Amino acid sequence: MSELLLKLFVPKGSPDDPEVRSRCGLLSGLTGIILNILLVAGKLTVGLIAGSVAIIADAVNNFSDAASSVITLIGFKLAGQKPDKEHPFGHGRIEYIAGLIVSVLIIFMGFELAWSSIEKIITPEPAAFSYAAMGVLIAAILVKVWLFYFNRKISKRINSASIAATATDSLSDVVATTVVLIALIAGQYTDWPIDGIAGVIVAIFIFKSGWGAVKSTQAPLLGRPMSKELADAIDKLALEHENILGIHDLVYHDYGPGRAIVTFHAEVPADGNLMETHEMIDHVEREIHEKFGIEAVIHMDPIVVDGDTEEMRELVENVVKEISPEATVHDLRIAEWDKIHNVYFDVILPYGLGSTDEEIVQKIKDEIKEKSGFNAVLHIDHPFIEG
Repeated sequence: MSELLLKLFVPKGSPDDPEVRSRCGLLSGLTGIILNILLVAGKLTVGLIAGSVAIIADAVNNFSDAASSVITLIGFKLAGQKPDKEHPFGHGRIEYIAGLIVSVLIIFMGFELAWSSIEKIITPEPAAFSYAAMGVLIAAILVKVWLFYFNRKISKRINSASIAATATDSLSDVVATTVVLIALIAGQYTDWPIDGIAGVIVAIFIFKSGWGAVKSTQAPLLGRPMSKELADAIDKLALEHENILGIHDLVYHDYGPGRAIVTFHAEVPADGNLMETHEMIDHVEREIHEKFGIEAVIHMDPIVVDGDTEEMRELVENVVKEISPEATVHDLRIAEWDKIHNVYFDVILPYGLGSTDEEIVQKIKDEIKEKSGFNAVLHIDHPFIEG
């Protein structure tokens, strides 16, 4: 069923294609709205007839899901808009904002369910059992299981945090409705407030799911590191060009799916032809855009390649590797005239080494002075890539 809907409503194309993303968001949103409204109607009807607060609360939960689907729908519609004067980088991040709103709604419903469950523990309200109510709850569970797999399939297809959050919400609803069903059946055989106790457990589960969804959707809004796979692929592409000796300071700017910019420094021979090198850099920028759909801005770093520089590079790298095996050195050059004996370079260090950058800088300076007699002038950077 899921594949059939995707084939009927979503055109073939790249996950970053705005049309593909817009159609996927539209399909997810409309499907969620229609099914959740049907569940609200069914649960409210049997809940009122049976006098079950739990079933009515579950209906309210589904109404919240329908509202979340509306938010997802609006988010994708706005995210698909083209860049304009006020938003030159497009509107892609609206999709992340929509996902964050859905995540917050999940947490809100968790608190609401917890409060209702505590009230039921304090003042139990037995509900009248009916096969109609049981049938509606079982149908709701099956619908929510299908919605979970349906939205998860769509989220994986276009790598959407907001639709992934909607899928998580559907899974939480499966647990919540299952608990309501168990409570409805068990309530006929015991005076214990089993409905309220189970509700608290489910509320905790829903809250954890919502918090996890918040973490996954806020990351691209605050700024997340580039994936190691993409960084390695760009590094490989650049180094396939003979006159690019290395790259560093790779930074990923995420303005929404399909709207990313990457910047980095490319080390090139200092004695190379300037015009030829510039043409090569432009070519690499075009290659990155064609292969990954990412705008690239590359800064040329001319470096001197001779025996003395390579010897000094080896010494400096050995010193920084003692601090962290993951450390790297770039932009190294030697300045040696009259009484000046300086070596300039940048060091990229991983986070969490237990020492301040200032302490590490002083340690490196002392080591290099002792081993070479040169004064080290360095700057500490930290990686923008997933570790």
